[in-house]
Amino acid sequence: MADAQDTDLTFNYRVLHIYGHDSNSQVEGLEYVDGFIYEGTGPCLNAPSGLRKIDMTTGNIVMIRELPLNYFGEGITLFKDKIAQLTYRTRIGFVYEKKTFDLIKEFYYPTEGWGMTNDGQNLIMSDGSDTLRWLDPEDFHEVKRLAVKDDKGPVYKLNELEYIDGVIFANVFETSRIVCISLETGRVIGSIDLAALLKNQFPIKDPLYLANGIAHDASRNRLFITGKYWSKIYELELVNKDHRHHKREVHPGNPGPDNLSPATLEGAARK
Repeated sequence: MADAQDTDLTFNYRVLHIYGHDSNSQVEGLEYVDGFIYEGTGPCLNAPSGLRKIDMTTGNIVMIRELPLNYFGEGITLFKDKIAQLTYRTRIGFVYEKKTFDLIKEFYYPTEGWGMTNDGQNLIMSDGSDTLRWLDPEDFHEVKRLAVKDDKGPVYKLNELEYIDGVIFANVFETSRIVCISLETGRVIGSIDLAALLKNQFPIKDPLYLANGIAHDASRNRLFITGKYWSKIYELELVNKDHRHHKREVHPGNPGPDNLSPATLEGAARK
C-alpha cells in the first residue's frame, strides 16, 4: 500500500482464520504485536473499562489493568515500549509501560477521545468528528489536523483507527463500514463493508454490537477485525475490486465453532 494515495482501495475480503474473543468486551481499541492482541475497552459486561493483553492463539487474557469507574476507556496505540489510551469525555489519556501496564503519566486534550493510532513519529487520534489530530508523543501538543471527506462530503464519527502502510483505516461509528483515508488529502480512497461479519455474529440486528476494532500485523501483513461484544476476531484477506489479491501468508489460527466458509463470508465493499 505504499502508493495507496494513487490507488483505488475499494475492497472485498475473504476470511482466512477465526479466533476466539471475549464476548463481554466492549472493544474500543485493538493492536497486534508478537502473537498478542492488546485491547482497550469501554465498560464491559463483567468489568470496568481497561487495558488487556490477550494470547491470540487461545483467546486467554494474560494481563489486564482496570480503569477507575469514572473513566470510559477508548482507543489505544502501542508506541515503542509504551501504550497510550484515551478516555471518552473526561479529556484525559494514560501512558503505560507496555511490558507491565504500569502507569507512567497522564496527558490531556480538549476534545472527546475516540480512536488512536500512530505513524511511527506522532500519535493520531479521532474525536467522533470528521477530523484526525496528530499529537507529539512527548508532550502531546497538537502537531497538525486533517479533515476527512468522501464524495458526499465530510465523514463524521471516525472511531477506532489503524495506520497501515501510509493509510488510516477507520471504523465509522454506528455503521459496518471501515474507510481508508489518504494522509495527503484526507480523502476516503476506499472502504470495506463488514455487514456480513456483523450478521454472522448477531443475526438479529442490535445497535449495541458494533464493528469496532482493527489491528495489523505488519511483519506478516495480516489484518484482524472484531467489534463490541463480538465472540470472534477475524483475520481477513483484502481483495481489490479487480480481484487481485494482496500477497499474504496463511497462518494456522484457532478457528472458533463456525461453519462459514471464506466464500460465504466474502463481503462486497462499498465506495
